[in-house]
Amino acid sequence: MSAIDLTMGEPRHPMPPFVADRLNAGIEDFGKYPPIMGTGELRQAIARWMARRYPNLTGVIDPDRHILPLCGSREGLFSAIFAATARKPDVERPTVLLPNPFYFAYAAAASAAQSEAIFLDATQAGGYLPDLDAIAPEILDRAAAFYFASPSNPQGAAASRAYLERLIGLARRHDFLLFADECYSEIYSDTPPAGALAVAQEAFGELSNVLAFQSLSKRSNLPGLRSGFCAGDPAIIAAYGALRNVSCPQMPLPIQSVSAAVWDDEAHVVESRALYAEKFAACDRILADRFDYRRPQGGFFLWLDLKSHGGGVEAAKTLWKACGVKLLPGAYLAHAAAGTPNPGEHHVRLALVDTLARTETALERVVAWAEGEG
Repeated sequence: MSAIDLTMGEPRHPMPPFVADRLNAGIEDFGKYPPIMGTGELRQAIARWMARRYPNLTGVIDPDRHILPLCGSREGLFSAIFAATARKPDVERPTVLLPNPFYFAYAAAASAAQSEAIFLDATQAGGYLPDLDAIAPEILDRAAAFYFASPSNPQGAAASRAYLERLIGLARRHDFLLFADECYSEIYSDTPPAGALAVAQEAFGELSNVLAFQSLSKRSNLPGLRSGFCAGDPAIIAAYGALRNVSCPQMPLPIQSVSAAVWDDEAHVVESRALYAEKFAACDRILADRFDYRRPQGGFFLWLDLKSHGGGVEAAKTLWKACGVKLLPGAYLAHAAAGTPNPGEHHVRLALVDTLARTETALERVVAWAEGEG
């Protein structure tokens, strides 16, 4: 029985076919220092993509004022915290709000900035999104940043336009930065998830207090390219760009050239999304109503409830030993505050990044095990 590892969210679909040729064409540019703000070619390609994806941003996004290329979204999500806390000089220890479960770069950023991380449980009862009404005003007043992922990792929940409008309103009222992590936005079944910048423009007429982070890792199956960007509030982009100029890595020129071509191409994204749709159809068929399964609104993860099978950690151990299927316990992705349960303790996360056949095999093994047949 072959082992199947579904723990890591590393896309394995084919990369765009033109990447190698484009990279080779610019190979000599590895001998040059690249500009920290990115080339005009790259920023313009990103602006074109944003206008196609979010039509109400057409003519709004200025490639020179609103866009900052990053060496992957993780690098940006971490280093941007220092631009956020610099805006709160009179707050001794600013708060940083993050969903729970969470992406570890968020918590690492809060720790590095010596801020107080506030974990906001995102459970089924709230549609797997933080309850904005439950956040105390004094916490919001001290906040430097609010990390928010839509679609979320691991639950795959996509925020509605109304939810994003409320969140952006809070950011403006309490003057913190909304860091909208949208790296899974191009993987969805039916409806493209709303974007924070598009909602900000529609609801408020401008982009203050909002930075959206994007990446080619998930959209284009290029996690090793380390290419992404952030876009939004031009005053924050300017301040953050100045910080990155002295403290963060530049994206090599050949990578910028490849990235521009990838942002300009949508055919490979549509093809990849169709491959994920096939795997989600298999999930619908094989899992049915087991493990509290529901097809996520976006992303490529499953968030399954294994409470009746010993909980996430014990179930993951047993499945690996008995079935050769490796899953990630949900408790490893969440934080348990003193006296409160870990919101991921009953769950496991499955990354649907392997082939359709291997994904089907893994799911069938899990079901057989749960039914006492494996």
